[in-house]
Amino acid sequence: MDTSRMDIAHRPSVEHLFASYVASARYEDLPTEAIAKAKTFLLDTIGVGLAGTSDGNAARVLAAAERWGAGAEATAWGSGASLPAPSAAFANAYLIHCLEYDCIHERAVMHPMATLLPALLAWCERAAWNGRHIDGKRFLNAIVVGVDVSGLLGSAATSGLRFFRPATAGGFGATAAIASAAGLDEAQVRNALAVHCGQVSGTMQAHVEGSPTLGLQIGFNARAAVMAHDLVDAGLTGPRDFLSGSFGYFALFENGSFDPTVIERELGRVRQITQLSHKPFPSGRLSHAGVDGLRQLMAKHGFPADAIADVQVQVPPLVMRLMGRPVIENPTSNHAKLCLPFVMGTFLARGRVDVPDFGSSRMLNDPAVHAFASRIRLVADDNKDENAIAPQRVVVKLTNGIERAITIRAIYGHPDAALTEAENLDKFSRNCVFAQPPLAPELRDRTIDLVANLEQVEDVSQLSSLFVPPRG
Repeated sequence: MDTSRMDIAHRPSVEHLFASYVASARYEDLPTEAIAKAKTFLLDTIGVGLAGTSDGNAARVLAAAERWGAGAEATAWGSGASLPAPSAAFANAYLIHCLEYDCIHERAVMHPMATLLPALLAWCERAAWNGRHIDGKRFLNAIVVGVDVSGLLGSAATSGLRFFRPATAGGFGATAAIASAAGLDEAQVRNALAVHCGQVSGTMQAHVEGSPTLGLQIGFNARAAVMAHDLVDAGLTGPRDFLSGSFGYFALFENGSFDPTVIERELGRVRQITQLSHKPFPSGRLSHAGVDGLRQLMAKHGFPADAIADVQVQVPPLVMRLMGRPVIENPTSNHAKLCLPFVMGTFLARGRVDVPDFGSSRMLNDPAVHAFASRIRLVADDNKDENAIAPQRVVVKLTNGIERAITIRAIYGHPDAALTEAENLDKFSRNCVFAQPPLAPELRDRTIDLVANLEQVEDVSQLSSLFVPPRG
């Protein structure tokens, strides 16, 4: 159902709902599952951020951030550089999203932790420098609260993506998380979200072109979240109807097409952290059903990749638009990760899809990958949901004429097809190895232990010290 701007004026204020919730939410009220999932996706996000230090643009992003002012407030992951908190949030957010490996809220079509975690942790580091220590319980609650805000903002949208929702809605989640950790009252929370709204940015053009600006947009909004808190702390206020107004977020960024009832129904009741999906492969999430379908069919029927003559993937229109780009010569890493035939071709050529598969010109121009990718065709189905990424149907025709097919409704990594704990830890451990420089096993194990026992941690800023390899 689409709700016009006039209709929403007669509903309870979504601004009030969010501000009241953020100000009142407490760790003691969190369900056990929400706490467990917050830890799971905290560790996962740390891992993909560490692996992100291997990205070819990571050093360039850090070099730019270091020009924006000095201040030993927060840590740049991997390098250990000390930066002002907004700059650290920016640089670390880029690391988390640049490999397309961070968790996703599928219904909302956004990556809530990529913007939230770097902003929240940078703010907590600065708070510790100023003598205020944020403990593990407050930190976990802030994560859950922030994901609730961004996940429901995305879920309320009924139009197709025009702006890059992981950045736009994600920034509100990051702002809410900081506001929660800081203990802001309802009026302050509302102003922080409103001030952040004035900074929201990020379009889908970077996705269409496979540009590294996609990850930068995550960084812009993480930085903006820290700045929004600082401005409200200094006494600034923002517009009252920043979400539902005639020039508010929903009208401009979501084309006026939204359904606020999902916010009214689920806020504080269905914890959105429990709805997140892992990304088992470092590529656009919309490509994972295709890989999952091949993986399941090959395991069930026992045919090798060389026996495949043709693959048809029947996909929702959103997948067709965002992942149906052509296989090209000399693709960039970003183009390849967002090209469904290339990602599936990688799996058929190598039996895996992992970070090194997109890390060099040799891998990106592998003739075997391109040959397999040429056998894969996308066909749009009749799904009317502009934000749907599933179901997808994978139809494989073998060289002997036999046809095998599977419909993927819950994509590998979805809560209904979740990774096991062993798979979670394996992904994190691999990412520690992919980091540049690699994270030592003792730091890896300390990070796993710290996250597992976060309720007992008195100062979460110590997390960042583990993400920097020792010198010497």
